[in-house]
Amino acid sequence: MNANATVGTGEHPIIFFDGMCAMCDRFVSLIARVDKQGVFRFASLQGETARALLPPLPDDPKQWSMLYLDERGLHDQSEASLQVYRRLGGWAWLLSLFRFVPRFVRDPVYRVVARNRYRWFGRRDTCRVPSAAERARFLP
Repeated sequence: MNANATVGTGEHPIIFFDGMCAMCDRFVSLIARVDKQGVFRFASLQGETARALLPPLPDDPKQWSMLYLDERGLHDQSEASLQVYRRLGGWAWLLSLFRFVPRFVRDPVYRVVARNRYRWFGRRDTCRVPSAAERARFLP
């Protein structure tokens, strides 16, 4: 990760998602809609921001994970989504309580879903194009 990166820390953490994944796109749409204060920023794993701030991704997209970058560092797999829910607050905070389930239980379940996400939820031919209202929250 780029040590000089100030984006993704403090008030604007970044959610990195697979821009081709229909399930990931729905997750991002939900978070963007619920995040009324506009705290989160979004960047596809295929984009420039991911290439600049993240370590290289595996060649096989089935091995990818949603990643979440905040002031405490980079979170992956189940921990990434649980940290998003924690930060989001409200009803979503309740989902963050799954963090009390040990990672050695959570992450294998996450991996099964991640490996099968295209088959179960669909794959897009192109990355998401944010609406005009969303554009400022989506990083290249």
